[in-house]
Amino acid sequence: MSDAPLVKVRGLTKHFGKAPALVHAVEDVSFEIERGEVVGLVGESGSGKSTIGRLILRALDLTAGAVAFEGREIGGLSQRDLRPLRRRMQMVFQDPFASLNPRLKVKDIIGEALDAHGLAQGPARLRRIGELLEIVGLEAQHASRFPHEFSGGQRQRIGIARALAVEPDLIVADEPVSALDVSVQAQVLNLLQGLRQRFGMAMLFISHDLDVIELMCDRIVVLYLGRIMEVGPAEEVCRRPRHPYTQALLAASPKPDPDAPRTRQLLQGDIPSPLAPPSGCVFRTRCPLASEACARAVPAMRSAGPDHRFACIHETEQADP
Repeated sequence: MSDAPLVKVRGLTKHFGKAPALVHAVEDVSFEIERGEVVGLVGESGSGKSTIGRLILRALDLTAGAVAFEGREIGGLSQRDLRPLRRRMQMVFQDPFASLNPRLKVKDIIGEALDAHGLAQGPARLRRIGELLEIVGLEAQHASRFPHEFSGGQRQRIGIARALAVEPDLIVADEPVSALDVSVQAQVLNLLQGLRQRFGMAMLFISHDLDVIELMCDRIVVLYLGRIMEVGPAEEVCRRPRHPYTQALLAASPKPDPDAPRTRQLLQGDIPSPLAPPSGCVFRTRCPLASEACARAVPAMRSAGPDHRFACIHETEQADP
């Protein structure tokens, strides 16, 4: 087994369209995912989170940069060469209603993955499908039902079982609970945590909710308009955030005492269009610390401690919120 990180992303860039309608979806993003690690991508809608997940899975082609899986760059691989890697990288989608084919029974939805990689046939195939359903908290007899016969939370469990069917090393979970009722979200998050511990798989967990990210992840990558604002261990980023954007996201999180004074400024305005991102620091148009210097150059990443870095030219608070 290689000593390289499971996933290594360097200078990842993705543009859509052509000038003058060029969309800057992802710009110069770099991070790693170690084996068994859960890395969280967090940011508002339009920050590039889902695009990064699809780039890593090669569901989208890169504009620039590189993605390596166990030290092997995959950006230029043909579909034939990618096929063995497809089994090792799976996705859990945001919408449990749209992600399941309504015309197929559950046994065929999960069985497609087994068939594609030749993992089980005949009675062994059906037994494996039953095992997978029980692993995610459903019953083997549910295999003969159609998706419309299940609740949203149950459908998401079916989607997770489908991802697990090929025993992946990496799961990209793209907002896996945002479409679910609050009462169901915790159940699905607990399921994902238990599966991670049971099978030792790595996960790229995508969310706009920092509280969920802190609960689920070992490390956090904070994104804004396609660029990394801050990256570091989950507890460190959430307890001692250094970038004003991370601080604003935390300030917007629900507090146990709504009447308690807020120690940080709430985020104002909307995220700019990726068709015309601001010069220099892309966050400067909404940043309470912005100065003329912020418009002149993209800020370099600075160290805030072991494995904790942020992209801001200003000195920012370090104390716990």
